[in-house]
Amino acid sequence: MRPDGRRPDQLRSLEIIPGFQKHAEGSALVKLGDTWVVCSASVESTVPPFLAGKGQGWITAEYAMLPRATHTRSKRDPGGRGKEIQRLIGRALRAAVDLKALGERTLTVDCDVLCADGGTRVTSITGAWIAIGLALRHLVGTGALPDLAALRPPVAAVSVGIVDGEVVLDLPYVEDARADVDMNVVMAEGGALIEVQGTAEGAAFSRAQLDAMLDLAAVGIAQLTAAQRAVVAG
Repeated sequence: MRPDGRRPDQLRSLEIIPGFQKHAEGSALVKLGDTWVVCSASVESTVPPFLAGKGQGWITAEYAMLPRATHTRSKRDPGGRGKEIQRLIGRALRAAVDLKALGERTLTVDCDVLCADGGTRVTSITGAWIAIGLALRHLVGTGALPDLAALRPPVAAVSVGIVDGEVVLDLPYVEDARADVDMNVVMAEGGALIEVQGTAEGAAFSRAQLDAMLDLAAVGIAQLTAAQRAVVAG
C-alpha cells in the first residue's frame, strides 16, 4: 500500500479550475493532490527578432515556486532548477501549437507553484496546455483568430518511478524522495512521446522496467488529456 492509499496505477485526485486569473487571456489552477499550480497564458502581437517577418508565432514559459510552496521559505529567484524546468515547459508546449496558424504572436505561459508535493514540473505542463487552449479560444472569440486550428491535441505530463521495487504512477514528495528511479514523461494525446527525463538514484534499471514505466505513464496521461479536453471544450 502506498503512503496515501492509492494503487500503483492511480493518479492523485485531480481538480482543474479554469479562468482562475481574471485578466489573463487563458488561465487555470490545477490541483494534483497537494501540488497546486496556477498557469496563465498571455498573448502579445509580437515575436522575437529571429522570427520577425516569418509568419509564425512563438511560445515561451516561465516557472517559479512561491516562497512558501514548501515547508521552508525559498527565494523568488527561480535559480538553475527553475530555469531548466521552464525550458522543458516551453519545449513541451511548442509541440502543442501550430506556430504557423498562430501567426506572428507570442504566447507566454507563467506557471507558479502555490503548493509543492512532488510533480510540479509535470503538473505545470498539464496546466499550461489548458491555459493556452483557453487563450486561443479567447482569440477566436474576439475575432483575432478565425478558428482553433492552431491548437493541436493535448499535451500532458506525469511522473512515474520505482519505489521499493514497484513501478508506480504520480509520485508525491514522500515517494519521490526515496525512489530507486524517478522519471518525468511528457506525451501527446494518443501516446506519442515528447520528452522523457529519467534517473536511477541507486542501481541501474532495466529496459523492461523502462517499458513498464512508460506504459504506466501512458495510462495516467490518457486520463489527464481527457480532463484537459473537457475543460478547454467548456
